[in-house]
Amino acid sequence: MQIEVVKSKIHRVRVTGADLNYIGSITIDEDLMDAANIIQGEKVQIVNNNNGERLETYAIPGPRGSGELTLNGAAARKVAVGDILILITYAHMPIEEARNFNPALVFPDEATNLLK
Repeated sequence: MQIEVVKSKIHRVRVTGADLNYIGSITIDEDLMDAANIIQGEKVQIVNNNNGERLETYAIPGPRGSGELTLNGAAARKVAVGDILILITYAHMPIEEARNFNPALVFPDEATNLLK
């Protein structure tokens, strides 16, 4: 049996931009992506703590050390600059493997989005 489990989470990161005229996706500082084991093009669930919105899109890397977190395309309508988000990715694995799996949990500085 395969189950879906949390693979990674970036907890309480601040929106730095919302670009409605972009094709789509979420731009994430590449340092945060690396720390959370998120790869380019990976599906990301976005939970907005400010308004309760939940959506899914895919990750694209932003400049390292920039703290950038920009929602692009239609997703830009679901956030405001300054909103606090939780980003979650999931993986499918056998239940036996899932019992011992440890997700990558990242808690950046909420003011700057930089790694502590």
